[in-house]
Amino acid sequence: QVQVVESGGGLVQAGGSLRLSCTTSGRTLSNYGMGWFRQAPGKEREFVASIPANGIGRAYADSVKGRFTISRDNAKNTVYLQMNSLKPEDTAVYYCAAGGRYVGTRYYPDYWGQGTQVTVSS
Repeated sequence: QVQVVESGGGLVQAGGSLRLSCTTSGRTLSNYGMGWFRQAPGKEREFVASIPANGIGRAYADSVKGRFTISRDNAKNTVYLQMNSLKPEDTAVYYCAAGGRYVGTRYYPDYWGQGTQVTVSS
């Protein structure tokens, strides 16, 4: 059984930075894409960023382009999300996703973490 575990969330002031980490276990997913999604209170879960197995062709939501960077370390089965210049509207539960497939440029994961809270104060 695949486990997906996020860490690194917390409370930060607007303009600050956080780095989220996500580690998978139970199955080697180094040949699959990984990504991050988020869900703010009262809103639907939305795509944030994804990265293919080879790290080429990363994708970002327009709202985070230029501020967030996704990366991965396949040897550690870990994906990261570096979040800079955070805004109050970035406040959400951030979910790590793994496995699955791409259809065109869109990423459809198979496995999800439990989520980590990110709160940005103004």
